[in-house]
Amino acid sequence: MFVAGGGYYVGNAMQNTAASWLVLERSGSSVVTALVQTAAFAPMFLFSLPAGVLADTADRRRLMLAVQAVYGGSALLLALLELTGALGPQRLLWLTFVLGTCVAMQSPSWNSAASETVETRDIPHAVTLFSMAYNGARVLGPLLAGLMLSAFGAGYVFFVAALAAMGMSYATWNWPPAPPAKSRLPAERLWAGTALALRYAWHSPATSAQLAHTIAFCMIGSAVWALLPLIAKQRLGLDASGFGMLMACLGGGAIAAGLLLGEVRSRVELAPLAATSKALFALAMLAVAFSAQLLLVCLALAVGGMAWMAMLATLNAATQTSVPLWIRARATAMHNASSLGSFALGSLVWGALADLASLPASLCAAATCLLLSVALQRHFPLRMGTDSETTIAQGNSPVQVADEPDFEAGPVAVEFIYVVNPSDAKPFLETVQPLADFRRRNGATFWRIYRDLGQPGRYVERFIVTSWGDYLRQRERQTLAIQQLEAHARSFQVPGLPVVTRHYLAERAAWR
Repeated sequence: MFVAGGGYYVGNAMQNTAASWLVLERSGSSVVTALVQTAAFAPMFLFSLPAGVLADTADRRRLMLAVQAVYGGSALLLALLELTGALGPQRLLWLTFVLGTCVAMQSPSWNSAASETVETRDIPHAVTLFSMAYNGARVLGPLLAGLMLSAFGAGYVFFVAALAAMGMSYATWNWPPAPPAKSRLPAERLWAGTALALRYAWHSPATSAQLAHTIAFCMIGSAVWALLPLIAKQRLGLDASGFGMLMACLGGGAIAAGLLLGEVRSRVELAPLAATSKALFALAMLAVAFSAQLLLVCLALAVGGMAWMAMLATLNAATQTSVPLWIRARATAMHNASSLGSFALGSLVWGALADLASLPASLCAAATCLLLSVALQRHFPLRMGTDSETTIAQGNSPVQVADEPDFEAGPVAVEFIYVVNPSDAKPFLETVQPLADFRRRNGATFWRIYRDLGQPGRYVERFIVTSWGDYLRQRERQTLAIQQLEAHARSFQVPGLPVVTRHYLAERAAWR
């Protein structure tokens, strides 16, 4: 799967390179050229999260095979249209959007396979390896595309992309990704699973911080990728093969960073590594903005590729190490949606600015914004996850109710009734308050802790979930961190008195 995935992304990089060059030659517009990146990566924002839900709940093999069939057919159609002279900029952009949609639908299944085959402590290395395959494609793909564009034309480049999709289908058929974890509960529905993923990210400080940094970095850093065809043709006077060489410099720097990243991460904490990566990429943008010397531009792009790899691979690893297995594909999808969705929007913004002002002005503005984004660390601190946050607790006792409702019945309210000594009230409340985020990220739509006005020291923790099935899923997905926090809260209970648990099912009055 690793080799086939690398070949698939080589084909995809070749297609994107050829599309960018064709649009530049036939339109001459900065905005239209940048739209190729928007068309390629906007689907990540639109479809990556639903694809993550499907990867967590459906048959990944069937999903990937169906998507690859559409990808191969669309790439083949691109080739035929170009070879017959019927491919205009509008058709090219639409078919690029279709191909980007296929990549978005497949990526969560393929990427999450990297983390599910290794221990949690090895996830950063697995993510880096898969990122190297992706960035290796950005080296080889543009080089091959540039050579083929000069020698044969874009139609044959698109045909190679179709062949690469067939190779990925062969690997998926023979070495399918692991199926989702088995559960006695019915699979989540697409909308409910998507809403739960968004709720999880919102109530997980570690995940939301990683996504915030990803959005900022990719939206600003997209300036280089989107404007590189203009840099090649207008500033450096290069042809298609020269453009491929510049793209290869970015990808080569990324591969070099991947080889060193494990050692660097063992010595440098996440926040300084992120700040350094942003500063290096900003310097690379400034060098590209003001230099017309090919060697200096190539060196700057290589440094920029190293910074790009260090930042995104580390953020991806941090995202996957901070979430449990049941939502990992969706976390990967949110990372993809944040990175490539903001990349698509940023490409459009920087292309429009280059048309309105100038190419150097656009790159300088991007570099300034990237340096300012270092301040995000103050409000969104970055960190790696821990084993207790990702390991599912075992041995949960069954729910004791007289008449268990249907899975779809709800809403359901759950109460835990504590009795603590008045002198322990403050430390108890400080302990139980973090449960709010844990309950909400695992499905609760409401959480509150109440003090009984009629009995000092009596507190009620109350939360609401949409259905009985959602409550059972919440219990099934409880991690060691939640279990430890609950045990700490229960340690304040007055000895000899059990913590009482109550369940309530919403009833609708029968009006006459």
